Amino acid sequence: MATLTAIEFPTTEGADRALSTLRDLQKQKLIVLHDATVVSWPADSKRPKTRHLRNLAGEAALGGMFWGVLFGLLFLAPLLGAAIGAGIGGVTASLIDLGIDDEFSTEVRSRVTPGTSALFTLTSDAVVERVAEAFRGMGARIISTNLSDEQEARLRELFAQQPAAPRG
Repeated sequence: MATLTAIEFPTTEGADRALSTLRDLQKQKLIVLHDATVVSWPADSKRPKTRHLRNLAGEAALGGMFWGVLFGLLFLAPLLGAAIGAGIGGVTASLIDLGIDDEFSTEVRSRVTPGTSALFTLTSDAVVERVAEAFRGMGARIISTNLSDEQEARLRELFAQQPAAPRG
């Protein structure tokens, strides 16, 4: 089972520092990092900046299209209003079917605001206690949603990615 996680930080640099920590944890085999995107929202900007970490893209990565749609729904759609609402309804329903629900979306929207940053990851096989310990003291707030193997496969199908290699 994969976990889609949004980790919010009280500064625009927090997500980049956390990514470094996450990569160290992966080297120690305390977590498997499949895909990630850093979102930073400068205090003087109208919308956040995103950076998909393409060098992580492997068999299990979701790809830039997924992250683009997700961030569009999270940060742009509420600003665009009803004119675009009907057009994205089908995609929103698909994401809800995949375990990315309104509660996750609402919480991300309320926490990732100007002057903050967030690290969005797709991970698995975490040694939770050790990962939590590594993030202690960073001011991080974690929002996560677990995806079942079936939901993960449907998510890949929705975004036309090749299926991940079986874990075992």
